[in-house]
Amino acid sequence: MTDTTSTDAFDAIVLAGGRAQRLGGVDKPGLSVGGRTLLDRVLAACRGARRTVVVGGRRGTERPVLWAQENPPGGGPVAALDAGLRQLAREWQRSAADTGRAGDTDRVAAGSRSEGDVRGRSGAGSERSTAGAGAGAGAEAEAEVGAGGQEPGEPRNVLVLSADLPFLREPTVQGLIRTLEGEGNGREGVLLTDATGREQPLVAVYRAEPLRREIALLATEYGSLSGLSLRLLTGELDLGRLADEPSAAFDCDTWEDVSAARARIREHGHVLDEWIAAVKDELDIELDVDVSGLLDLARDAAHGVARPAAPLTTFLVGYAAGAAAHRGEEAVAAATRKAEALARRWAEEASTGTAGQPRRAESRSAADQPVPGEGEDNGRGAPPASESGPGETGAR
Repeated sequence: MTDTTSTDAFDAIVLAGGRAQRLGGVDKPGLSVGGRTLLDRVLAACRGARRTVVVGGRRGTERPVLWAQENPPGGGPVAALDAGLRQLAREWQRSAADTGRAGDTDRVAAGSRSEGDVRGRSGAGSERSTAGAGAGAGAEAEAEVGAGGQEPGEPRNVLVLSADLPFLREPTVQGLIRTLEGEGNGREGVLLTDATGREQPLVAVYRAEPLRREIALLATEYGSLSGLSLRLLTGELDLGRLADEPSAAFDCDTWEDVSAARARIREHGHVLDEWIAAVKDELDIELDVDVSGLLDLARDAAHGVARPAAPLTTFLVGYAAGAAAHRGEEAVAAATRKAEALARRWAEEASTGTAGQPRRAESRSAADQPVPGEGEDNGRGAPPASESGPGETGAR
């Protein structure tokens, strides 16, 4: 069936199982880095997915997801990936039925191919059929949307991520998808490579059909998917590579890794970007932030008005932008410009006398003191030169 989706549509599967042996068996996806769990950080990076399945034990998450469990639990990445694909197939079939677009119900389970195709991979002595491969993987022998049988509207790309990637960001995800689409129909997926050139099969996007096919073949060949290496799967696929920022592929396998991640987000060159990204995810905001512009505004308000004016002014700018939410970043920029101009006018007025002339530097008598509202001693003037306002050190 012809795929009717846009080329950048995708589903996502996040693998959040495993025993975390090098971490003493703790719930690794639930560990906090920068005030948010590792799982929530990964889910924020793949928020553009139409459907997201998390494979592993259920837990609280910042955004709704679908859940699946490999059989047996802790059966490894291939078994987990199979469980995620089957859950996606069920969801798409259910969605198609709900909208009156249900496909043929006699299509076999995920990755279906002929017995001859399977035997060509597993050897002439194998008597397992591909249709039975799902049962060998611990899945139900039920009719599902299978390879080559996508329902209208079903994305053909599946993003696959591990749940321990603290620095993965949405641009990297989009880069993987754009790279795969740029390769045309020849490639079956794109892997991220780290700073050393090592491939990261759990930071990758795959075509759904060949992924299902190869999983079914592995289940037939080995009798079970439990304990199989992911390299057995990716080694049979025609994959492209994408080099990205080194931190994108950084994962937390040990306590040293977790400590390094927690320290990195507080480094001078990263802390603001990390904090803003965390706040945006927490508040469910999708907006590019002009950090320099807002810091300049905070500085001008602090110096030209009063130090508490800095956070209050930036809050009001945000409120004004929210009131014009349909304008997005343009509304923030416009509100910032207006507030900056006001802060400059306020400061200029405070630096002149009552007649519009520069104030005298010498001390004045009581009669010469400005009336409230015109001078600098009513709590609204600029602070002494020795003080610095909030944000000044981070401004341009």
